[in-house]
This record gives sequence, structure tokens and C-alpha cells, in this order.
Amino acid sequence: MNLKEEIIKLKEELDVTLVAHFYQRDEVFDLADITGDSLELAKKVMLTDSKYVVFCGVGFMGESVKVMSPEKTVLMPKIACCAMARMIDEGYFEENLKIMNKAGIKNEDILPITYINSSAAVKAKVGAMGGMVCTSSNAYKIIQKGLESGKKIFFVPDRCLGQNFAKSLNLKSSVIGDGSDLNEADIICYNGFCSVHQQFSVEDIEFYREKYPDILIAVHPECDPSVCDASDFVGSTSQLIEFIKELPAEQKIAVGTEFNMVNRLRDKNTYILSSTKPECPTMNETTLEDVYKTLKSIKDGNLSKENEIVVSEDTAKWAKVALERMFEV
Repeated sequence: MNLKEEIIKLKEELDVTLVAHFYQRDEVFDLADITGDSLELAKKVMLTDSKYVVFCGVGFMGESVKVMSPEKTVLMPKIACCAMARMIDEGYFEENLKIMNKAGIKNEDILPITYINSSAAVKAKVGAMGGMVCTSSNAYKIIQKGLESGKKIFFVPDRCLGQNFAKSLNLKSSVIGDGSDLNEADIICYNGFCSVHQQFSVEDIEFYREKYPDILIAVHPECDPSVCDASDFVGSTSQLIEFIKELPAEQKIAVGTEFNMVNRLRDKNTYILSSTKPECPTMNETTLEDVYKTLKSIKDGNLSKENEIVVSEDTAKWAKVALERMFEV
């Protein structure tokens, strides 16, 4: 059986939109009707008329689609979980609030902001506290807006993103658990991170600069602050793509983000900023066979509950509030 041909056939027969994140395997990415980064995908799905959405990505992304398009049936061929998103849950969120309370910071003086890479349950906690969601492309203006409240920003779950944006705004940041004084910080960061973006180092940058003196270095803000400081360009997934595609063909560039996305950007002069392959393991769990089985289940009318994204009414309500506050900025 030719899985690619069967998937194309099923897509034509069914009232379905196949969606894939930039980090998906090429064979899955190439068959998608809609591609993009996490929030961009949720926005684009809202504009479709399809009853079914087959989403190829990680769990928190599927949840965002369901929260923003509750009338659609959202299925994921693999409900893989982003490691960063797994680092925080409702319990850890509450524990960190208590740590801040012990330091003398009251809840009413805290404004939580959560990176899109978090569960709907965490987004709901943030929404109920008056906070909002951000992405790597809009975190700068979301944090600026949050600071207008006069409160301390509690940024979850990615410490690197929080630290990098604090530095870009000339603000002080602290990471919970690192021994620093939380009271002195404008932005208090949860101690989470992206395992893929932790692979890139200043030593990698030095290696490429020595080998190719005119090379440019572009990285994602989920990288360590030392790596971002030593780079020529720091941007979100979409911003990296735009920056790199506008470069002259002969300009060499080393990129610090997920392998699959970088690998399909240009035919030459584009390097991975790592001696090891920075491939997101959870993003790469979804296979063509998984996509085929999910589409076939729609056709046969036997949807698997294991593949369907379901968000409780109360969680969806507050998660949507947090997302909508972001859209208003």
C-alpha cells in the first residue's frame, strides 16, 4: 500500500483539514493542507469550514486548536507531549506561587504570562489570575503590556525565553530555585526549558565563526541567553524562516533550532548550529502510517478516543480568556 497516495485519496473524500507544524517529518509536512508554527496553525484552523481537523504536532497545540475551535473534532495521529510543556502542570504552578508568597510576594502582585508551549490547564490557571499567553514572536510586546499592570511578571514555563526577553527590555529576571532574590526581579521565570534548544552552545558559534568568518548565526529565543547574546539574529520560528529566506543565496548561515525545519529552508549554505542532530523527539513521533490510520478511522466512523482532543468546559473557558487577552494586545 502506498501510504502517501492513500492519504491524498482520503483527504479528497473527507470533510477534513490536515495540519502540520514546521518541526514535523518532511513526509508528513509535505502532505499537510496548513503548515506553520503553533499559534499560527490554531488561527488558520479557525478560518476553515472542515468538521474534522487532523493535527500533526504535540498535545498542547491540539488543545489550543480545540479551545479556539470547539465546534470542530480535533484528532491527533500521535498525541505526543512537548517536553517543555510537561515540565509544568497545575500543581507545579501552584507550588511556585507559594514559593513567591514565602518570599513576600502576594498573588495580587503577580501577573502570570505563559508561553504557548503549555497545557490548556496551565493556560486556564493563568487566565483565571488575569494573565495571558504569549508566543516567541510576540513575547516582547506581551511582557511590555503586562508590566503596565505594575505587577511582577511570573513567566512560565521557559526560563530562557523569559530571561532573553527581560534582557532585551533592560529588565531584571530571576529563575525560581536558582538562589536569586525574587523581590529584585521584574520577571520571575519558572525553571523550564526546551531540550532541543539547550543543545546549542557558544562553542558551536565559535566553531562556525572560525571556519567561516563571514557566516551569520541565527537562533531561537528558547536558546540559552549566552547563545542568543553571541548570535546575529534571534527570532521565533516564523521570524527565522523569513530572515533566512531573504538572505542572498551565497550568504552562509548557521541556525540554532529544530533540524527538520532548518533542513528544508535552503538548498545550500545553511548549517545546523550543533555537532549533534537537534531533532525534537516528540515532534518526530507522528508517521505517515499514523496519519493514514487517523483518516481511515474518520471514514470508517470509528474514531479512537485516544486520538481525540477533549478539553473540559471550565478549562477551555479560562484558557480561551488567556489566549484572547493576547490577541487584544
